[in-house]
Amino acid sequence: MHDHEHELEYDDDDCGCNEEIPAAEVGQPVADFSLKVYDPVEGFFGEMDMEKIQEAGKWTILFFYPADFTFVCPTELADLATKHDELVKLGFEVFSVSTDTEFAHLAWRTTEKLLENVKFKMAADPTGKVSRYFGVYDEESGLALRGTFIINPDGIMVSKEVNFYNVGRNADELLRKCQANVHLRANPAEACPAKWVPGGQTLTPSEKLVGHVYEAMKK
Repeated sequence: MHDHEHELEYDDDDCGCNEEIPAAEVGQPVADFSLKVYDPVEGFFGEMDMEKIQEAGKWTILFFYPADFTFVCPTELADLATKHDELVKLGFEVFSVSTDTEFAHLAWRTTEKLLENVKFKMAADPTGKVSRYFGVYDEESGLALRGTFIINPDGIMVSKEVNFYNVGRNADELLRKCQANVHLRANPAEACPAKWVPGGQTLTPSEKLVGHVYEAMKK
């Protein structure tokens, strides 16, 4: 577990955020934070705690989306659900996150048939504090953009993707990126080229590779 430089804390005035806390950035430690969740497997409300996840040596996926009871969102969560078991085997904790409450998550999960296979915890960020921290909060609408963040067991953000409201994501590509990051954590001297999949060829950066990637990829 890494030593956190700060916890995610906020003032109650104005927009509700403490301007002194920097936004989450790729390659940097994320702040400690917690969110209430609805657990569709256990059927109860609970809490996700970033610090406890890292103490357990887990990777984390935060899958922000605009709102429950909308249109593209259930297709995304259903798609993510098809990869959930594989992500768990890789050591990931998966959380969908929106600015709805955990109570709305329960109602949506119960009524929307597309979500019947969703097993990951559904986190609630009704104040938008965590969404602001990750740079996906839309102040005009009060909703979160489609943001996907991968955080390693040391609490370092290693990947982020942000889409506007009208473009859904692809869980196949998310799984591929997770596989690549797990591989690189175990093999830090390597790098994964475009479209790398498990078992595929990697690159070992060195002065000999400069200007000769083509030849290396042909081996």
